Amino acid sequence: MAVARKAKARPTKAKKRNTKTKKKRNQKRKNTKVKVDPKELKKRQREQAKARQAFIQSLTPSLIVGVILGVIAAVAVDPKMGVVAGAAIPVLSLSLKYPRQAFWGFLMYLPLSGTVTYALGGSVVLQLAKDGIYLPALIGIWRSCRQMRIPFWASNALKPTLLILLTCSVMTLLSVNGMQQLKKPFPDDKSPLALGILGFKVFMGYIPIIFCTYHLIRSKKELLFATRITSVLAIVCCALAYVQYYFLLTGRCAGTDHLEGSGLFKASIDARCFVGGSLVWSPSQNMVRLPGTFVAPWQWAWFLISNAFFTYTTAFNDPSPLWRLIGLGAMGGIFMNAVISGQRIALALVPVVTVILLVLTGQVTNLKRFLPIALGLVLLLGGAAVLFPDVLQERIDSFTSRWAASPADEFIGEQFGFVLKKAQNNPFGAGLGRATNSARVFGRTTLIETWFPKVMWEVGFPGIAAFLAFVTVITITTFKAYRSVKEKNLRGIGASYWVFVLFISYQTYYYPLDVDPVAVYYWYAVGVLLRLPEIDRADRKQRLLEAEDDSEDLEADLTDDLEESANNGNSRRGAAKAAPG
Repeated sequence: MAVARKAKARPTKAKKRNTKTKKKRNQKRKNTKVKVDPKELKKRQREQAKARQAFIQSLTPSLIVGVILGVIAAVAVDPKMGVVAGAAIPVLSLSLKYPRQAFWGFLMYLPLSGTVTYALGGSVVLQLAKDGIYLPALIGIWRSCRQMRIPFWASNALKPTLLILLTCSVMTLLSVNGMQQLKKPFPDDKSPLALGILGFKVFMGYIPIIFCTYHLIRSKKELLFATRITSVLAIVCCALAYVQYYFLLTGRCAGTDHLEGSGLFKASIDARCFVGGSLVWSPSQNMVRLPGTFVAPWQWAWFLISNAFFTYTTAFNDPSPLWRLIGLGAMGGIFMNAVISGQRIALALVPVVTVILLVLTGQVTNLKRFLPIALGLVLLLGGAAVLFPDVLQERIDSFTSRWAASPADEFIGEQFGFVLKKAQNNPFGAGLGRATNSARVFGRTTLIETWFPKVMWEVGFPGIAAFLAFVTVITITTFKAYRSVKEKNLRGIGASYWVFVLFISYQTYYYPLDVDPVAVYYWYAVGVLLRLPEIDRADRKQRLLEAEDDSEDLEADLTDDLEESANNGNSRRGAAKAAPG
């Protein structure tokens, strides 16, 4: 019995023409060279030379002044302070002149600031060094907006609640801290007004990062640069933190395990190892708290939690497969350090955050991307569990025992009860800075370890109401902004950043908005979200122009093909007529 063979489908003329046209168009693009007008080239060269000259003219006098001050400080105080003084003047000057580059530098310096601070002595001045980059950059961006006559505000929707919050804070600063300055309520108060000013800086000083980020990131290319550099910094910091852990594990750093009594359980700057600041390393007592590249262990914990959001963004939403792989590696580093750092909150929240992101951003249904990344994470975590089984079990035991001893809900309730009882005496709060640990140099402070009770303690009932209204408007406005985005990768970035904003806006355990890096990352993420719709519109416009160019090329190629076919037909007819009968 003969078996009929399935005839192979021949390509139609239209398919042949499309394939041929596509090849010709691609070849034309490869062969096409952008012709630059010699006058335009000379103009560019003159502008570059002028920019170099302006940079040298700005750098030279500030560098001379910096060197002079550095030498004086090195001789009079300390060689390390000489380095700081010598670098401060050029940094301030260049940050003011080149605010965009300075703001990028500020974001890159932030996760390494603790290491730099203690490498150069750990003075209070060094802890504020990042503000020496941030404030001139802020002023420079505001000035450039005025010169270009564009609004500095990223969104008019934020104005009313932000101004109300500002009014409440200034009222507390003047009426509470100001009165305390006239009649000091505590004998150990040095300057309640200075304490209030520093508290105001901590509470509201980084909110303008929203507007700086909005004007900093102007295109999809710059947005991808920002997400990618965040993942690279996460990898670098996690690698340095692992080296720190390895040095302590192998005995190259002593840690705190050789101490006695309470010294076994307190973070000490004397135990500093390789990077970062104070730490606890007492494995004999099942007590490990590592600071990574930051000043203190709890800052490192919140860096890991924040970067669980940011590295996820790169791993799932970057258009480049290579960068998605780098994002996966960064996620693996975050997971591993959540285990070895000894930070219970990081160990609990990093996996939970990842699961929440997978559900809320819809990546669970995107099997093409979800399965490879999930498999990679399983292999990484499985390898970590095999390599460090004792460490993992110790961290889990530490977390469960801490939760059993003091459940988070009971602890937060106790903090609220304490603050509400005291707040009845003064509805405008105890004064800005009164619960801010970094302001204790100017006066007495109270340790309140949860965010909303802390805000209520400092600025009272009007202040906490204004703050809640402000973050609620932020959450709603940024949700609308990212939901308006059409391009899938940008929409995925927006979804991840919005979940981060939602989480930080309403979580009350600890006070991450008071300390690095969340005090910066939160407002930065808000600025990115507010900018996304404009980036999306510009990207779609660019793709539309490219599509129009492609259609014009296609039309021209089809016209050429028709003319070529007509010429071939005429040639064949002429040859037929000329042939002998």
